[in-house]
Amino acid sequence: MLARLVIRLLINAVALWAAASWIDGIVFDGTIVEMIIVAGIFGLINAIIKPIINFFAFPFILLTLGLLTLVINAAMLWLTAAFTPALQVQGLIAAVLGSIVISVVSFFLSILLDHKR
Repeated sequence: MLARLVIRLLINAVALWAAASWIDGIVFDGTIVEMIIVAGIFGLINAIIKPIINFFAFPFILLTLGLLTLVINAAMLWLTAAFTPALQVQGLIAAVLGSIVISVVSFFLSILLDHKR
């Protein structure tokens, strides 16, 4: 259980690093330890706040055929940046693109690590 949590934390850290590296408007200015802390905060926000927002936004998610989830994911990234001075997200476009990069990188790393099990 703890190993799975650590792996998920490291996947989030790599995905956040990828978003900060590839997307203009997302800046990470910190150490590896700070990246792991940011990944932990990102994971907590996604585990606690995101399900509540998804619950209340569900009818609108259906109406937009799921596209509202991009905005919700971007908001979770923005909220993470608000709690951590090491991460900065500048603008809605950067947040949306960053959330897409984070989702894709997390997806492929999760598949890769689950495949090795």
